[in-house]
Amino acid sequence: MKIHRHIAAGLATTFLFIPGLCWPQMGGPALVRVAEASLQDIAPVTMVPGTVVSRNDARLSAEVPGRLISVADVGTEVVVGNPVAEIEDTMLRLQYVELQAQVSRAEARLRFLESEEKRFSRLAESNLAAATQLEQTRSDRDVARGDLGIANSQLEQIADQLQRTRIRAPFDGVVVERLMTPGERVIEGSNVVRLVDQASLEIIARAPLDYFPFVKKGQALDVSSRTLTATVRVRTVVAVGDYNTHQFELRLDLEPGLLPVGQTVRVSIPTAVTRKVLAVPRDALVLRPEGESVFVVDSENQAQQIRVRVGAGRGDYVEILGDVAPGDMVVIRGNERLQPGQSVSILDG
Repeated sequence: MKIHRHIAAGLATTFLFIPGLCWPQMGGPALVRVAEASLQDIAPVTMVPGTVVSRNDARLSAEVPGRLISVADVGTEVVVGNPVAEIEDTMLRLQYVELQAQVSRAEARLRFLESEEKRFSRLAESNLAAATQLEQTRSDRDVARGDLGIANSQLEQIADQLQRTRIRAPFDGVVVERLMTPGERVIEGSNVVRLVDQASLEIIARAPLDYFPFVKKGQALDVSSRTLTATVRVRTVVAVGDYNTHQFELRLDLEPGLLPVGQTVRVSIPTAVTRKVLAVPRDALVLRPEGESVFVVDSENQAQQIRVRVGAGRGDYVEILGDVAPGDMVVIRGNERLQPGQSVSILDG
């Protein structure tokens, strides 16, 4: 392809005024940010899979039989005690009315027998026949008391079942699945909705038993997904290994809103004891075909390229092995285009 001479000259002039390219031609220093290489406690790690789960994830079931007349839609947010489904209660209400009548009848009979017992008590003081009748009345009174207790108990049972015709949220959450719809008939134990608490999240991970001694409750571990990298703390370590997989389970606290329930993540698990190593921010590493390196700013504000080998990492820092000493200032911004020996100007902050 041919390019006219005046067009080529114009392009060349334009390139001279690109901010990132003018300094090398003019011999000016490159603007960079630096950080200090330091000794840190880091352990070698391996990555194990984990899954985000909710601590409160329940399939709410019917506790009384009947026909569903309402079920909360998927996505409905509820607080503890709010109804998420309702079962038709016509038969239970009729039974409740019937039992109320039985209780009233039992109370009336008991009042009558108690009154008779008092009357025969007075007569029994002078009349032998009245004494016999008194014993019979007292026996009938005791039976009436028992009948009233039974009727009250049955009434309370029906009242409790009426309360259970509304399936209520046992915790704050969101309805994520309707397992049955209005119009369907349920029996006791039928799953109706799935409720998930999205504010109480944790990560479940499993790691080889060989690494169990190096994971402790309260320890900070790195967690990563395709969209997020974060440091979370171990909530608990289950000190029982699986017989088949020879793995132990650990659970890590996760702040709400960072990742959805069901998201798979990778958890960084230490595989040895912590040791003190020379570490630099990960941004200090320069990856080129000839290998990994860092740029160290010397006393004359020149960037010297040092070949390094990368070791264990923790968070934003990574272990390096090479001719770098604690306290050396390594370039963490602007190192992509640096050349060995190039002068630099260090930006504040």
